[in-house]
Amino acid sequence: MSQLPVPAVADVPRWVAQHLGHLHRDDAVAPSGRFRGGQAAADTALATLDVTGYAGRRNEVLPESRRGASAMSPYIRHGLLSLPEVWDAVADAPTRDRSKYRDELLWQEYSRHLYARLGTRTRTALRAEPARARVRWQEPWPREMACLDTVLGELDADGWLVNQTRMWVSSQWTVRAGHDWAAGEDELYARLLDGSRAANRVGWQWTVGAGNGKAYGFSRWQVRKRAPGLCERCPLASDCPIEAWPDDQPTRWLEREPLMTADPSPEVTGGPADVATTGEPDAVWLTAESLGTADPALAAHPDLPVVFVFDEPLLARLRLASKRLVFLTETLAELAEDREVQLHLGEPVAELAGRSVAVTHAPVPGFRRRAAEVDPVEVHPWPWLHRPHAGPVSSFSAWRKGLPKR
Repeated sequence: MSQLPVPAVADVPRWVAQHLGHLHRDDAVAPSGRFRGGQAAADTALATLDVTGYAGRRNEVLPESRRGASAMSPYIRHGLLSLPEVWDAVADAPTRDRSKYRDELLWQEYSRHLYARLGTRTRTALRAEPARARVRWQEPWPREMACLDTVLGELDADGWLVNQTRMWVSSQWTVRAGHDWAAGEDELYARLLDGSRAANRVGWQWTVGAGNGKAYGFSRWQVRKRAPGLCERCPLASDCPIEAWPDDQPTRWLEREPLMTADPSPEVTGGPADVATTGEPDAVWLTAESLGTADPALAAHPDLPVVFVFDEPLLARLRLASKRLVFLTETLAELAEDREVQLHLGEPVAELAGRSVAVTHAPVPGFRRRAAEVDPVEVHPWPWLHRPHAGPVSSFSAWRKGLPKR
């Protein structure tokens, strides 16, 4: 067993450097300049959420005061806030803004359904060959371009980007610079606080045309429209490498993946609909998908110790930005102020051997594999906006048609 001491919240960066320093990609540990981990920060963000004007400003980049993005995604991604909670929080927003914002929440749900159903199959093109430039740039994200330097600077500082600039960097990586989209997705995933294989992969698939046959063509037009004044400050203003629209490429459709059309086992994809119990738990196992105090397993057992395992083999492979590890550890350190929390470093199945744990189902293939070996005595349902259905997930609109009215 490799149990670690639990840090005070204020001591988290030093703790991460000491105990997880061999697992991140940075020269030094740095927290996000914008986001703190923990339920208190998530609750504050939710309490102050105002999506008035979202429909008209959701794609704005600069100036920051014009942005409509809610910046809730780091808390949603780690289960500090559930999609149903956020959905309900905007019930009184102006009709058009509420509708547009809830569409974005549904897109998050769609990405989770798709990933839960297809798993690692989402790492390869789902419907069409990606639109990849024929001439490969040496550097996919050249920092001499002011647009990219600004975006990557925000990514380095905060570990977060608005959706519009996520589209810029993914299109630039593949559609413009000719690099492999899956490698680019890995890179962005590792640097985002809210990096999830569900949302990040779906975003890349659709941006480069692999998910829908139509790529997003990053060009100077978008920068001028969404970040006015930025191009004029660029060293390449008179010789912009993205001045023209990318060359059109013929869509090369792939053979349809059967699971895109129908799911033979939606009950497996969605996890248990009710609490599944085979014994009495002695601890609650928290995963990085569900760290909030409203986690169903956690809420059901307020007196049991909490166990979290930093998956050392996985983290060594991913080489996440240290900001992500700080965010996770801040969340756990804050939880430890009210609950007994046990932190471990190692391989989760080995670290949990011999424990009788309660856990909340997580809609990711890694959880399904590990849970089969850990064999929890109690599994709680995931808090879906909509449970996965058996119908098509070939597009957002096709998936949405299969949803019941909410």
